[in-house]
Amino acid sequence: MKLYDKDIKKWIKDGKILIKPKPKNNNIKEVSIDIHLGNKFRIFNKNNNGYIDLKKYEMNKNNKINKIISKEINISNNKKFYLYPKEMALGITKEYVNLPNNLIGTLYGRSSLARIGLMIHITANRIDPGWCGNIVLEFYNFNKLPLILYPGMIIGALCFETLSGYVKKSYNTRKNSKYKNQKNT
Repeated sequence: MKLYDKDIKKWIKDGKILIKPKPKNNNIKEVSIDIHLGNKFRIFNKNNNGYIDLKKYEMNKNNKINKIISKEINISNNKKFYLYPKEMALGITKEYVNLPNNLIGTLYGRSSLARIGLMIHITANRIDPGWCGNIVLEFYNFNKLPLILYPGMIIGALCFETLSGYVKKSYNTRKNSKYKNQKNT
């Protein structure tokens, strides 16, 4: 069952859903919470090989995106981030989210941004039970013009759905959780 505005406010008030900074009432919509863009972005380098070897990438012990193929940048609040046509970049939410073991989150893009060619997630829109951290955004620009993103802008909506019970192993208790307590892209 999806949570609606009254439930979302109660779950936050009761500490079942932890979101920092705490959402303002006008950011809690009918069935979602507005999510804002953070300051960290990961951009992909051009490389001489012309390819990324996925086998070598998967063997990376940290399973993080290798510094050879990308770099993280930090944009101050009053600066702009340019996403060029047909380019991908990662971003991160301003909000730190902690979900209980009986709740799943789903991240949705804003239709007003999609209509100008901005995709905010390519495949990773599910926020697992027990997730704890800042949510990574997978940006892609389908427009023919560069898109300018600003830290702090509303970038998406987070919805919540209760499970029929509690999961045995939540995301943050699994030994192989790649992005536990994530704070970077």
